[in-house]
Amino acid sequence: MHINYWQEIRNNSLGRIGMIILVLVAGTALLAPVLAPDDPFTQTPDSLESPSAQHPLGTNDVGQDILSRLLYGARTSLATALVVAILATMLSLAAGASAGLIGGLYEKMMMRLVDAFLVIPPMLVVIIAAAYIQPGMIHLVLLLSLLGWPAGARIIRAQTLALKEKLHVRASRTFGAGPLYILKRHIIPDLGPVLTANLIRGARRAVFMEAGLSFLGITDPMTVSWGKMLYHALKYVYLDVWQWWLLPVGIALSLTVMSFTLIGYSLEEAMDPRLRREKHA
Repeated sequence: MHINYWQEIRNNSLGRIGMIILVLVAGTALLAPVLAPDDPFTQTPDSLESPSAQHPLGTNDVGQDILSRLLYGARTSLATALVVAILATMLSLAAGASAGLIGGLYEKMMMRLVDAFLVIPPMLVVIIAAAYIQPGMIHLVLLLSLLGWPAGARIIRAQTLALKEKLHVRASRTFGAGPLYILKRHIIPDLGPVLTANLIRGARRAVFMEAGLSFLGITDPMTVSWGKMLYHALKYVYLDVWQWWLLPVGIALSLTVMSFTLIGYSLEEAMDPRLRREKHA
């Protein structure tokens, strides 16, 4: 039975909440140049100012408008999440689907490579890499993508093994279709829900990882980031400034991660008939 996954997410209360939050965060990120009251890099003598009409969330230690940096930080987080999720999913698809279709020695070697990547702590690898390369968004995105594909590859391989035994795929193979044709015309279309779930999981993970690494200083110093804002705000936690500097950033980051989590949960419920039956029981 065909399932309209988009409709399932819309009909799920948690999915709707997640979509609303994500749309709001994405909207503020896109409209940051319009909504921001000031340039996020402009420094003024008015440091650690409390909220006012000119600075709705006050200013930081160098007089920069906190609201402006919060809005532009959303751009950094969502852009990182989108690129990392796409790249990691493409790598997962290439590795998992090819291993499932080709099989044999290639499959064994690919799965051992996946197992090797799974035991590597991503945060530790990025920290070590930052000691040898100049921290920057491009390097960070590439590292997160290279470290984020193994888990998805295992899931895609398992699905590919099941899909390639279906009658239409076996018939296509009988008529001489090659692996690339089968992958393009039969496997990838049927993997749509799995790839979507992998994208959401990768985006959620990328938002959290980017903020954590920025908090540690492993990022481009000229990039506005929520993690970097949290790091600087913690230095002044003994002052009242944390109320309009630390809290809004923490809430924005938490809501963004929660939105991906809720969407992923609703999608998982739509994909698993057992969860749907339990819900309607």
